Amino acid sequence: MKPSGSWRAPAAPAAPAAKGTAATGTQGPGSVAEAVAVQEELRPLVDLVGPGPSAPATVAGLDVAYAEGGDLLAAAVTVLDARTLAVVDSAVDVGRPAFGYVPGLFAFRELPALLAALDRLTTIPDLLVCDGHGLAHPRRFGLACHLGVVTGLPAIGVAKTPLVGVWDQPSAERGSWSSLRDGGEVLGRVLRTRDGVKPLFVSVGHRVSLENATAQVLALTPRYRLPETTRTADRLCRDALAEAEQAR
Repeated sequence: MKPSGSWRAPAAPAAPAAKGTAATGTQGPGSVAEAVAVQEELRPLVDLVGPGPSAPATVAGLDVAYAEGGDLLAAAVTVLDARTLAVVDSAVDVGRPAFGYVPGLFAFRELPALLAALDRLTTIPDLLVCDGHGLAHPRRFGLACHLGVVTGLPAIGVAKTPLVGVWDQPSAERGSWSSLRDGGEVLGRVLRTRDGVKPLFVSVGHRVSLENATAQVLALTPRYRLPETTRTADRLCRDALAEAEQAR
């Protein structure tokens, strides 16, 4: 069960906030420069080694759906039993994007709503699986890193498309992968989760090794290309958004 009060707290000492901005992301930055400053300040707190839970009991999926006009969003978190992949807890938050549409700064649009949804859970998940990037980000601080640092929970990023880097196509078989690279730096893995189907882009968010992140994604994709965490969170946020739009 969730302890009394907010359970969101970085494992490391709290980072300083950029001017006019809460480092946790609960208060949006006032400009692109401030948002970038927050990323730069929080980035040193990211644990890229882990190793993270090898056999988590619960795994959470996080996803956000936007209304066609972009003025409304629904953030969803679904918590799955890692063994059966059944949903054991879920929560949503509907509101307005907290920041503008700026590539590389998507976390600031979504973070307040995602944190609000996380706070409504009655189960603290062992691992966060974000529909987005972690280390595989221009400033090496994508949504999975940001959420991991703010909550203190192990987190990984699983994206459908790349944001940065180059790679070789992995073999066609499920489980094959190639390194996602930027210069001489390995940012993640391009992972095939189904035979002959487009791969996913997996990167470390916080307190998880890349090897473990890969293993967790494969465990979460027994039937489909996308992890069950992403699939369930996607359905929930789309349903919540449709209901909110009808009520407007």
